[in-house]
Amino acid sequence: STIFAKGQLTDASMYQQLIVAYRGEAPVRVQDLGRAIDGLKDDRLSLRYVDEHVNEPAVVLSVQRQSDANTVAVAHAIKDLLPELLLQLPPSVNVHIVFDQSATIEESVVDVQFTLVLALILVVGVIFFYLGKVRDTLIPSLALPLSVMGTFIVMYLCGYSLDNLSLLALTLAIGFIVDDAIVVLENIVRRVEGGESPWTASLKGSKQICFTVLSMTISLVAVFIPLLFMHGLLGKIFQEFAVTLAAVTIASGIVSLTLTPMLCSIFLPKRKQQHAGFLTRFSQSLNTRLLSWYAPCLRLVLKYRKLTLLTGVLSVILSVVFFKILPKDFIPDEDIGFIIAYNQAAQGTSSEKMAGYQNSVIQVLQKDPGIESFVSIAASPQARDGINFIRLKPRHTRKSSREIIQNLYPKTGRIAGVNTFFKNVPLIDFSSGTQTKGAYQYALQSLDTKSLYLSADKLIAKMQNTPIFQGVTSDLEIKMPQLTVDILRDQASSLGISANTIEQALLLAYSGNFVSRFETPLDQHEVILELLPSYQSDPDSLGALYVRSDNNGTLTPLHAVTRWQEKIGPSSVNHIAQLPSVTINFNVIPGVPLSEALETLQKLSDETLSPQVQSKVQGAAQTFQETVKSAGFLLILAILAIYIVLGILYESFIHPLTIISTLPPAILGGLLTLYLFDMPLSLYAFLGLILLIGIVKKNGIMVVDYALDNIREKGAAPEQAIFDACLTRFRPIMMTTIAAIFGALPIAMGIGAGAETRRPLGAVIIGGMIFSQVITLFLTPVIYLYMDKLSKRKEARD
Repeated sequence: STIFAKGQLTDASMYQQLIVAYRGEAPVRVQDLGRAIDGLKDDRLSLRYVDEHVNEPAVVLSVQRQSDANTVAVAHAIKDLLPELLLQLPPSVNVHIVFDQSATIEESVVDVQFTLVLALILVVGVIFFYLGKVRDTLIPSLALPLSVMGTFIVMYLCGYSLDNLSLLALTLAIGFIVDDAIVVLENIVRRVEGGESPWTASLKGSKQICFTVLSMTISLVAVFIPLLFMHGLLGKIFQEFAVTLAAVTIASGIVSLTLTPMLCSIFLPKRKQQHAGFLTRFSQSLNTRLLSWYAPCLRLVLKYRKLTLLTGVLSVILSVVFFKILPKDFIPDEDIGFIIAYNQAAQGTSSEKMAGYQNSVIQVLQKDPGIESFVSIAASPQARDGINFIRLKPRHTRKSSREIIQNLYPKTGRIAGVNTFFKNVPLIDFSSGTQTKGAYQYALQSLDTKSLYLSADKLIAKMQNTPIFQGVTSDLEIKMPQLTVDILRDQASSLGISANTIEQALLLAYSGNFVSRFETPLDQHEVILELLPSYQSDPDSLGALYVRSDNNGTLTPLHAVTRWQEKIGPSSVNHIAQLPSVTINFNVIPGVPLSEALETLQKLSDETLSPQVQSKVQGAAQTFQETVKSAGFLLILAILAIYIVLGILYESFIHPLTIISTLPPAILGGLLTLYLFDMPLSLYAFLGLILLIGIVKKNGIMVVDYALDNIREKGAAPEQAIFDACLTRFRPIMMTTIAAIFGALPIAMGIGAGAETRRPLGAVIIGGMIFSQVITLFLTPVIYLYMDKLSKRKEARD
């Protein structure tokens, strides 16, 4: 958390304290913060005096926290500490909070909690609509809170906290953790409707469905295994997401096989005691009508199997096609209500001139209706740099942060002499470097600095003329005005003046270093020796300096032993991995996916860079490329994990393939949804695909498992067994599918802060479930029959 205190610091002792703290010689230890939060006793609060040339002086209070302390708790402790800090500051200083990221986090968590509750209500409503009885609805509904409570225990043991990702995982889980309970309840209710007592139906029904639920649970957990092996920072972030989903899935399976049958045996009425109300009659009539439509269609499909099989093959082909043609993006921009504006003037601009440019930018910011407050600071050590921390008004009273940035660019572009680059601050920042002026970075490296700098200038110019790039800048500082002082060795030696003496004279005149320190009973003060500002800006003032001889102490004019001339040169030579480098910062205009921008950048690089110069993306762009490269592999790994788990459970190589046949239509449906709604395949959309294949394969498990039971117990023919299985499992398949769709609906609608990033995830799940439901109800039986023939041929050969 960062706090800015503004005011005239008239107290001389306080001024010195700020100087000392800025240099790191006497950091201020805050014991109260350690007492406020358990585990933060070693944190330090450092005060930094920033700049006295831009408006009022500002003090930055930065708090470093231990890794086991959450951001919200630290921010609250700082707010509690502010009254004590105010007592120690001069009365002229006014402290106010400009940016508090914990507020955004809390708001986002509250919105996700609302989404979680809304998803819960929708899922329970779907169950009630299909069953038509309040008593029957309450039984599977109890699996929801109990599964979540069990997940909280696992999260506590793992040291996790309630954050956006863990709550998002629970929100997604609401739609499918009830599936197991629904399947168990529906199987028991069907047996009760067939004439068995609730007690007998609960025992036999749960035993009959136990293996199905076990297969559904374990295979769904297997889907999350690839997420645990994602490497890098992204892997660390989504590890908690995967563990939370796995924990809630396991808890749901346990509750469904224990609590649900017990509640059914107690609360379900006997068949003769059941009273059919209006909603019960309506739900039964709806299910009968759907079955009367589905049964003849299924018979027709089983007659023309090759045509249906062709549909499955087309699903695989089209999935690959859409995976390639869909534009790829990383994480959609989040609007957390905070923007950073970097101001950059020409190299060699003085701090006084930069202050004027800062004021011009300030006037533009003050007129924007979406900005609530900001702090403007002339950044150090480069006098030509400035920075503005901009706090936006509440989201419902303004435009989006992206729209505000696009409105500010042309206004600040009319200010002559300075360039302004805006950066929307994301909740999770993958940028590299301490002060990146753009969302993405592109690094150039070479041992030949001449080729490196020349290629960098050409590439930056081309990027600035390419419409899809915005705010293109770099850390290339090679045109800084410099004064080169050459020592006349012979003259200096004859006069007894060493190079160290000349260096010391220049150091005292221009560096602002302190030469002594004296202490008072209450404080300590530094004595700083330097030239007056009027002499510091005039190169001819060097001629007025004198140096003392080491031999006899006589004073000699500096111009007698040195020569100087004005040149331009590098302000600094930046390195990456010990090689000279140039890092280009850039943004992408709204509506252009990152994959398209990086492809364009690669083409410009191939056309511009010399063979001696190497290039690579950095920060968020690098993380994006790594994610795209591993996305297909992770998807295949998830399917392979499902196949292995199902193969172990069914002790067969054939039947798991039947279940996996439900996945291509689901993947195609998710990708097609993104295509129709003009959404790129972002990171959250890819997570939706991973989760989708875990949910959809449950339908295949229910059908295949029931068909195998028919063959084993009743000796039914394969075609009749799979036909009966599809009709029997039709109602629970419809219930679980619609429950999963309604559970993801609040996410797809984009409710709450930061919802724009989560919307593709919900869209993928809903689109994939709807498309898969229509296709797999007919495709899975056909695949089963083909696999059954293949299995019999194999047995005949053996």
